[in-house]
Amino acid sequence: MQRPTLDDFTEVRRALPMAAAVLFVAALAFPMWRISVHAVQYPSTVLQVELYAYPRIAGDYTEMARLNHYIGFYFPDPVFVEPNYPVQDGAIEVPEWSLGPAAFVLVSLLSVFVAVAPTATKLKRGLTYQLVGTVTVFAVLLADIQYRLYQAGHTLDPDAPVMGVDGFTPPLWGRYEVANITSYSRFGLGAYMAMAAVALLAVAFYYRDTAVGLGDLPVRVRDRLAAIRERLPGGSDQMPDEVARDGSEEVSGGPDEVPTDSGVTGDGGVTSDVTGDTTDDGVSTDHAPNDRPSTDHAPNDRPSTDPAETTTTD
Repeated sequence: MQRPTLDDFTEVRRALPMAAAVLFVAALAFPMWRISVHAVQYPSTVLQVELYAYPRIAGDYTEMARLNHYIGFYFPDPVFVEPNYPVQDGAIEVPEWSLGPAAFVLVSLLSVFVAVAPTATKLKRGLTYQLVGTVTVFAVLLADIQYRLYQAGHTLDPDAPVMGVDGFTPPLWGRYEVANITSYSRFGLGAYMAMAAVALLAVAFYYRDTAVGLGDLPVRVRDRLAAIRERLPGGSDQMPDEVARDGSEEVSGGPDEVPTDSGVTGDGGVTSDVTGDTTDDGVSTDHAPNDRPSTDHAPNDRPSTDPAETTTTD
């Protein structure tokens, strides 16, 4: 079976999937989701909670659990894996949270498998399936997380100390308020690393038909951006004053320069311009405009050819 050589992995369509595979696995070591909480119970501090792709919560999750207890909102139960926080009896069950690392490892292995494709045809086909499959996997994950957030926010504990709190849905990204608690949801570093990995797969897919090297990629990207700017409205138009200025600069070297016409012989001989050059004999060839002999004749100075005015002698 034909195998790619080391030089083949300098191509964009093989090197970027390998880099994406590393990013997918490395993302598991960093939080995927970050929540900042402003509460009147903690006026001098902002609580921070970080959630990972597997059942782990870091930060001020103990203080957050106390605040959530007042409204009956609890951290989810991963079912299959023991988390690093206590699970309340009324928490919703989220067994797929335990399978989060499997999804990241799966797309990582697929990236490696595609990168080592033996032929260009199989490589192009694999890049297509890889990009579509990876986007689908993460789209399903995001949709599932948002659904679980909706479920947790609409199954509040009816025996909570604070009664009358309406159901709510914490967003994956954005601001939301519950009672006197204001929270901000943002993606974590792990999520950004996963996004970067997907972007690398997209670039590899774009160059699937050409063996572009990594060293040529910056030039290709710059040329592509320049082409996009030219297609934008006004991107290739030049202001009229700029055109006039450019044209004048090309024609004239500057206001102080005076064009001269001179003829110089190959041996440094005679020149006959109006600036006062001399011949090799030291004779000036300058002529003022009025020194030249006039050949003009007034109309009456011409000899008459009228027969009447011609005299003859016998």
